[in-house]
Amino acid sequence: MNNLLSTNKSTESPSLTQWVGDTNLSNAVALTIAGSDPSGGAGLQADLKTFQQLGVYGMSVVTLLTVQNTQQVSNLQMVDASFVVEQLDAVLTDIPPTAIKVGALGSSEMVTRVSEKLRGCIAPIVVDPVMVSKHGHSLVAGDFLLPFRSELLPLAYLVTPNRFEAEQLAGQSITDIDQARNAVRAIQSIGTKNVLLKYGAIDNQYLCLLANEDQIFELRQPLLQSGSLHGTGCVLSAIITAALALGHRDLRKIVDHVMGQLSQALNSDARFGHGVHPVETRELSLSALTV
Repeated sequence: MNNLLSTNKSTESPSLTQWVGDTNLSNAVALTIAGSDPSGGAGLQADLKTFQQLGVYGMSVVTLLTVQNTQQVSNLQMVDASFVVEQLDAVLTDIPPTAIKVGALGSSEMVTRVSEKLRGCIAPIVVDPVMVSKHGHSLVAGDFLLPFRSELLPLAYLVTPNRFEAEQLAGQSITDIDQARNAVRAIQSIGTKNVLLKYGAIDNQYLCLLANEDQIFELRQPLLQSGSLHGTGCVLSAIITAALALGHRDLRKIVDHVMGQLSQALNSDARFGHGVHPVETRELSLSALTV
């Protein structure tokens, strides 16, 4: 990318421990480090809409650009990792986040560079390991998993893989709930405290497994036959990030609330696009949660 703006750059970056704001409603700030979806249904656009709806000031660092809509992803272009680091320096040194979400990173170099910047940060980090789009388009390149597992996951307060992503992270297949339980423990052993595995449909219900430190909870919602599924994973992790930014720390309560909120959003009458409709983020609320 061409440098369109000449600025005087500071030669000294502040300590990462300075990059944490006060946690209250007026100072709740969430940063998303993610890819762009020009249709607005997923990626950083969905994150920012979610943050705004839930009363959290949102910031974004763009990691990759996509050509997509509700029907397909037709092209993808990585942002240079050095430019991503410059974006991170710009926002983190000016507006300290109270929670951070990491979405699509795309390459092993990007994982390493972002991890280096976030190491030592005390704001909770939610990692959504975006590897494949809703349309089946791969969003990663090269030896992505090695640095993702060894460098980024140990920094995460919570990681939110779907079943496919959990298989990749745990290095084992998941065909039933017992294997899913083993997988979340394997992911925890890498260094992340908490794991929310989006198992998917089972017995006409949608199942998630939440490994909250030393406990595993099975969380279920009625299975919805809805076309408004574009960006579901992005919005789920963005709601959790917003709740953390606002100071909520009861993860079991947060995830229970999030699943109910998503069911409501997926049931919305709003339908945008001719393919997989986006989640209706204007239906979301955290009003029932107490800190």
